[in-house]
Amino acid sequence: MPQTQLSAFRTDLESRVGISAGTGTAVKSWFAGIVALVLTVLFYAIVFFLPSISFRATMLDRGPTQYVAVFLGIWCATILLIKRSKLKLQRSALEHSAVPETSDFVLSSQTADELIRNIYSIAEDPERFVVFNRILIAVANLKNLGRVSDVDDILRSIAERDESAQQTSFAILGGFLWAIPVLGFIGTVLGLAQAIGTFSELLDSQSDLSGIVGSLKEVTGGLSTAFETTLVALVIALIVQLWVTAQKKAEEVFLDDCNEYCLKQIVNRIKILPFEQAREI
Repeated sequence: MPQTQLSAFRTDLESRVGISAGTGTAVKSWFAGIVALVLTVLFYAIVFFLPSISFRATMLDRGPTQYVAVFLGIWCATILLIKRSKLKLQRSALEHSAVPETSDFVLSSQTADELIRNIYSIAEDPERFVVFNRILIAVANLKNLGRVSDVDDILRSIAERDESAQQTSFAILGGFLWAIPVLGFIGTVLGLAQAIGTFSELLDSQSDLSGIVGSLKEVTGGLSTAFETTLVALVIALIVQLWVTAQKKAEEVFLDDCNEYCLKQIVNRIKILPFEQAREI
């Protein structure tokens, strides 16, 4: 038995703070949202005390949409960081052999219990690990199966379910990636409306050209809001999109590695005993 068992309960961030953790690399979005809200407040507290530079003005003086876009960006980053830690935990299971470490071990209905005991010696809660959960479900049904292809079919079915769950875990990020640029465009509309309204007031209040030119500084504030809100939103969306793509690729590679692991550890070691073949006939 390994000196230190794998434990999703002790290692998973969500479990450590006392909430029910999502399966696999799924993240509780409301938990990530609370963390993101705290980080957003800290971010703006730091920005507030910065010297009067353009970055400070961009973050604080460009309307309400800026705050929401930054919050959603930090929310996305929080989800991705938690997913990254969960993926690292899930990958740790692939470093252990699910079958007993003997070269002559053959998996059959008679040795299924030995395999299950070995998995539970590796991890305290193997059902929380994607690859171990697949194996436990397949092996638990091994006594009721008569062909190697049946076990392989079960593993493939579970793999498809895991792939679907992986795609679903990115759904909220897709929504945020849509919302962030839209917030930037809303800020643009608000800024342009402010600039046009201010310019109309100047035309009504100023009768000479020199007065109008001297008052145009008030109009530029609205134009800054219009363009900088879009710029910030697009930069946030670009960073998040690239990060999501990298994380999604890493999780897809992990699922492929799980398929290969199950093939080597389970399918290639299954032996159908003579009495099982007779029962199948």
